[in-house]
Amino acid sequence: MSTPSLPVALTIAGSDSGGGAGIQADLKTFQAYGVFGTSAITAVTVQNTLGVRDFLALPTALVRGQIKAVADDLRPQACKTGMLAAAELVGTVASAIRELKLPNYVLDPVMVATSGDRLLADGAERAIMELLLPLATLVTPNLDEATLLTGVPVRTVEDMERAARQLVAAGAQAALVKGGHMVGDAVVDVLFDGSAIHAYRRSRLDTRNTHGTGCTLSAAVAAGLARGATLQAAVESALDYVHRAIAGAPHLGRGNGPLNHLVAPVLP
Repeated sequence: MSTPSLPVALTIAGSDSGGGAGIQADLKTFQAYGVFGTSAITAVTVQNTLGVRDFLALPTALVRGQIKAVADDLRPQACKTGMLAAAELVGTVASAIRELKLPNYVLDPVMVATSGDRLLADGAERAIMELLLPLATLVTPNLDEATLLTGVPVRTVEDMERAARQLVAAGAQAALVKGGHMVGDAVVDVLFDGSAIHAYRRSRLDTRNTHGTGCTLSAAVAAGLARGATLQAAVESALDYVHRAIAGAPHLGRGNGPLNHLVAPVLP
């Protein structure tokens, strides 16, 4: 089989009617990285920049069918997951990733939207830890998600390092704990790659335009891995891309506005 001229990446996530997060943000990010984007939709949300009004999870058989259809014909070099909504979907997606041997899997444990709306059923954290985490090349929780997954409050940089190590000990190959919700003039993100801690610091941007940052970051990492980058290079490129996409946000909507996915990434 010949090597494809264009890398392929797969996003398994919910659809955002507002276009700033979820499948829509992922596909825009893949495009920015020069990667052909494919998708498996897990849920349809009713949302805009002001919040999530409702959502409907799709049947597990339909989600699995989408993943298999892509893997059978458009074999991805990397994949990511976002909103999975319920424990049943977590199990379905985990079995599909495992059985189809999908490589370079980035787990974005989407639990709560930027607006504060819950996007994961209560109790599904255990399913993520037991079923998805052992398959992950990288897991990318924010502070709240890291707290829910580890069961220990994550508020400081030291807490982030501990949580990253704990998530790797629980099965992930690497963990990137995101510090965007931490108070302070600088944003600190902590990566534990299984052997060393890497801390990334950037100036905090005073903005409300942060809708879809987690989706965009995990998609950018997946895109970098699909292009053949090392994990550390893919993470560094993704963090830089998200920072500049926030800085260049188009100021749309009346709530937490979307990023500018049209900014050009520094390709890893």
